[in-house]
Amino acid sequence: MRLHVKGKNVEVSDAIHDYAERKLGKLSPQLAEPTHVELELAVERNPSIADNHVAEATIWTKGPVLRAREASGDMKASIDLLVDKLERQVKRYRQKRRHEHERHERWNGPASAAASSPAQEGAMIVKTKQFVLNGMSPEEAVEQLELIGHDFFVFRNDESGEINVVYRRRDGNYGVIEPA
Repeated sequence: MRLHVKGKNVEVSDAIHDYAERKLGKLSPQLAEPTHVELELAVERNPSIADNHVAEATIWTKGPVLRAREASGDMKASIDLLVDKLERQVKRYRQKRRHEHERHERWNGPASAAASSPAQEGAMIVKTKQFVLNGMSPEEAVEQLELIGHDFFVFRNDESGEINVVYRRRDGNYGVIEPA
């Protein structure tokens, strides 16, 4: 596992770097090599925010990109909370891959005795929505997002003709996701 630690509004000391490396090292046996992990440590400068020590990690695996963010009053506590969250994500990712493998065995080969039903696997898709994608600017999409009160809004970008997603960020601003 390759770990890259960077600081934002904070100097990353060797002690914190070693602590993060030791804690995130717990994930290494559960992840396939080579895995790249980027850890960003930040201190929020706003005095009204009590949990101002933020740890945010991104893990690039062979499959999905895992991402987590945690904040607390102490940087080591934030790292601990972050590692706990990442361990849950890695466990869920590995179970999903295992169930995917079992499902392929059921369809392509002998049935597996350990195969589980979708209800046992956890979260299920419970609703499907269909809607017309109207062409609009990202600014118009933000207005629509505010009108419907959701955290994201899917639209067709007038300029590019591509399907985009506008979303509300934690800092109160907005982001746009565009296809590459």
